[in-house]
Amino acid sequence: MRKKAGPALTRSKQKRLSPDDRRKEFVARATEFFSEQGFGGGTRDLARRLGVTQPLLYRYFPSKDDLIREVYRTVYLEPLDTGWEKLLGDRSRPLRARLQEFYDAYTDVIFTRKWLRIYFYSGLKGLDINRRYVAMVQDKILTRIVQECRHDAGLPSQGKPTAAELEMAWVFHSGIFYYGVRKYIYESPVLEDKAQMISDALDVFLAGFERVSGSATAHRAAS
Repeated sequence: MRKKAGPALTRSKQKRLSPDDRRKEFVARATEFFSEQGFGGGTRDLARRLGVTQPLLYRYFPSKDDLIREVYRTVYLEPLDTGWEKLLGDRSRPLRARLQEFYDAYTDVIFTRKWLRIYFYSGLKGLDINRRYVAMVQDKILTRIVQECRHDAGLPSQGKPTAAELEMAWVFHSGIFYYGVRKYIYESPVLEDKAQMISDALDVFLAGFERVSGSATAHRAAS
């Protein structure tokens, strides 16, 4: 009768990963782990899930916070480094087309169960991930959108957005975000396909911004 290969022999037959590939594997598996268990899950359980020892995990990430920061970087920041700011600022194209393309791409990244669960878990745990991400969305995305809407309306585009402009942009952005929450967190049926939902939301937002900016222009002309 043929003997089964023992654990040591099985491991020896596995492909040996480079340190960089092993680190990436740890981050990918940790992302899955945190999306299922939340950030209360310990590194001992994570190491067991990875099939490695806890000391080996600590060779790559000296602390759990270091691992969480790397998950944040790969899950939240890397996908945004795809030329989206350049896309939003390309004034050779109509504004509406730029916004449609941006939100089609942006939601392709964030509309996953894993991404959204980590986002909410980090918020409930009081971690800094949410605060940093919200600040980045406001500074890098919504501020740029407001500036481009101003330019499209024939208004000076530079300068900080007003509180009213930012709130309007947040309501628009959050409405799109919540579509993903309903679908992937609550697992509720959505009533339109994603591209059409974004298109409808853009119609409402751009009409509202045009009305507000028109009122502001009339006020300045009268004063």
